[in-house]
Amino acid sequence: MSTPASFVAVIGGGPAGLMAAETLAEAGHAVEVFDAMPSVGRKFLLAGKGGLNLTHSESFEAFVGRYAARAETLRPLLQTFDNEALRAWAATLGVSTFVGSSGRVFPSDLKAAPLLRAWLHRLRESGVRFHMRHRWLGWAEGEAGVLRFQAPTGEVQVQPAATVLALGGASWPQLGSDGAWVPLLAAQGITLAPLRPSNCGFDVAWSEHFASRHAGQPLKGVALHFEDWQQAGECVVTAGGVEGSLVYAASARLREAIARDGSATFQLDLLPQRSLAWVQAELAHPRGPRSLSTHLKTRLKLEGVKAGLLWENVPKADQTDPAKLAAAIKALPVRAQAPRPIAEAISTAGGVPFEAMDGGLMLRQRPGLFCAGEMLDWEAPTGGYLLTACFASGRAAGQGAAAWLAAGGPGADA
Repeated sequence: MSTPASFVAVIGGGPAGLMAAETLAEAGHAVEVFDAMPSVGRKFLLAGKGGLNLTHSESFEAFVGRYAARAETLRPLLQTFDNEALRAWAATLGVSTFVGSSGRVFPSDLKAAPLLRAWLHRLRESGVRFHMRHRWLGWAEGEAGVLRFQAPTGEVQVQPAATVLALGGASWPQLGSDGAWVPLLAAQGITLAPLRPSNCGFDVAWSEHFASRHAGQPLKGVALHFEDWQQAGECVVTAGGVEGSLVYAASARLREAIARDGSATFQLDLLPQRSLAWVQAELAHPRGPRSLSTHLKTRLKLEGVKAGLLWENVPKADQTDPAKLAAAIKALPVRAQAPRPIAEAISTAGGVPFEAMDGGLMLRQRPGLFCAGEMLDWEAPTGGYLLTACFASGRAAGQGAAAWLAAGGPGADA
């Protein structure tokens, strides 16, 4: 491969890698982007299929708080490139955005492809070069700065002045984020947090009777309670469990509880807009010759999958007791046995710890090696938070690499 004598390699063509490439090109560096897939941004394009949720419009403090344990770690990155900065950046590509009713921010056309096309055009215009179907194999033996790639023509080796890794997590491996980088970094003595599914569904041992009748049906207008956390929203019953936005929002808590205790039982409020007293009073209303199912439908508007959940979880002896049935409607226990496999998750927790890096996202053990995006050890709920932190960390890694090179790069003190 013919490459400039002094260039920066960016490995990974998702939002974090592309933002690192753009930042480095703006700083005047030659940039070479390598990706194992035939084209860049595949997971990004998938995220845009239902309407690309770029970011969220809430206040900065509320926004930062969505990153939970990593909120303070990510704060300086997000201060440099926050939700408003992301919208302004999209506008420079000719992509206007709007705030939806939930506060989420979308491109005006709701699509990811036009934004990605405009971005790639600008990157190429700035001199960034792309090498597709180049799978990173690690470093050449005995040559710490030489990168190895499996390319269509065979193995290729290059020696950049600095490298930014933006290889994603391990969710949706068919789109390129397969976690294959984990053993490569571990072999260098870098301690990594184990990759775990985030924003994922969970296994629940439904009866065959319930699963055969209700798999695939949405649970709308419910609230999920777990320990001291609760949130209203909707989710979906699957043949073997639950998934959807409300479950994803609780996924980190449920996952950790399962790891600790073997399972996690959460409660579903099937009528969050109604009080327990109101529900109990409606159930106690005389139903005459009507069946209990008809009574629930008439008095409480409970039917379909919600009613099915009640019959699945409430013992028959309790179904005719208004107090016990009302308690179940307001706090129906559901036992999550395990998170779904990481390959099915929307995102990944775990990865490269921030403690192993300096403020410019450079690995202290490997001067000149920077990391960004989902391969870092953080997680966030859906709603634009995932993408925003990927963009922000990509920008931070690009800035970090540019600053390191300006300070002397490979010749500087580690």
